Amino acid sequence: MSPEPAAGRRGRVVIVGGGFGGLAAAHELRGADVDVTLVDRMNHHLFQPLLYQVASGGISEGDCASSIRAQLRRQSNATVVMAEVTDIDVEARRVTLDRGEQLDYDSLIVACGAESSYFGHDEWQETSCDLKSLADAVELRNRIFGAFEEAERTDDPDARREWLTFAVVGGGPTGVEVAGALALLARHSMKRHFRHIDPYAIRVILLDAGDRVLPAFSEKLSTKAARGLAAVGVDVREGSKVTSIDEDGVTIEGAGGEERIAAKTVIWAAGVKAAGLTEALARATGASTDRGGRIEVQPDLTVPGHPEISAIGDMANLAGSDGRPLPGLATVAIQQARHVARAIRQGHPGASTPFRYFDKGALAVVGRGRAVCEIRGLELWGPPAFLTYLGVHLYYLGGVPGRRMRVLNAWATTGLGSRANRVIQRELPHRHPSAGAATGV
Repeated sequence: MSPEPAAGRRGRVVIVGGGFGGLAAAHELRGADVDVTLVDRMNHHLFQPLLYQVASGGISEGDCASSIRAQLRRQSNATVVMAEVTDIDVEARRVTLDRGEQLDYDSLIVACGAESSYFGHDEWQETSCDLKSLADAVELRNRIFGAFEEAERTDDPDARREWLTFAVVGGGPTGVEVAGALALLARHSMKRHFRHIDPYAIRVILLDAGDRVLPAFSEKLSTKAARGLAAVGVDVREGSKVTSIDEDGVTIEGAGGEERIAAKTVIWAAGVKAAGLTEALARATGASTDRGGRIEVQPDLTVPGHPEISAIGDMANLAGSDGRPLPGLATVAIQQARHVARAIRQGHPGASTPFRYFDKGALAVVGRGRAVCEIRGLELWGPPAFLTYLGVHLYYLGGVPGRRMRVLNAWATTGLGSRANRVIQRELPHRHPSAGAATGV
């Protein structure tokens, strides 16, 4: 499956992963004297910052994901393969795909991203919902609106209370944004749509083991975010460590001891680890990994001993100027991708100069018209931060013509939740009447 480079081109570049890093690397190599093959398990590029809006019904799946082929359609030196890389032979400079096909490379850029980490409790994955893929977002939307339907149907007040309780685990940007969107959905979107649900009976509980939400932000902005969440109806529980999750709720430990929260929907947003391919790459190259499974790279983003292999984005561990590992942000992956791709354009197998990250700041939306923003020492909150959030996300959204306008129109018409997409893409499970479901039609 690995033909010789096209006439006049000097080599082959294989990019593993079609996320922010992989796609940016492919774009940067447009017109370069190399053949580019981008491999991803999905045929779409996912704009992960908007996944929570798909889950809450604010935007559609097509607004959050776009075809990788469509984004590279005008790049004559690029080929897209929908497949999974299962093995890497660093001596032969070859990757193996899930059906046994092999791709030879002269330069390899691995940008396979991260997946949810349950901190040794993988069994929690079976009953909770995470938010890392488009399928996760659709499944969570099914769970959320399915819970409302179950609550509407039951005659048992205790069962209704469980269906109307949503526990979000993790106080980082994803957890904060999901909790805020859920609270707004409950207070505004559910009005006049159900006859037996009081919107103010819906509980959204944000659980975080740390002493404040959004720890990557300043303490001032963390406090403002917590207050903003409380203002829209979120019960913020800081210092609450999750000890158990099952289909009926979550158990936590806090300053007041152990507490059981009965909730039919538990959303996991507490941690990530490097994707599985990272382990295979580390094993093949002899590179070390950190506690999160991220591969330790050289300052130039190459894997030690292999100048032709670069690891970027969430799967790579590289310290920034402050000595701390660079955060798992899209801007980090994009800048790293461009650093590596520019060196390849110049005829090198990978970068040979140290990567320097330009910190463009961090953003998190708390609710309708509310956000927090930290940009190189400048702190914003409220409407100014929210407008910055909208502008930054629309800028990076890109993709196919008209996509930005569709998303902007969706934001304007839904009010981030006031007119949500309530479609459930599956039937509710059949339950025995003793489970609290009404038997009448």
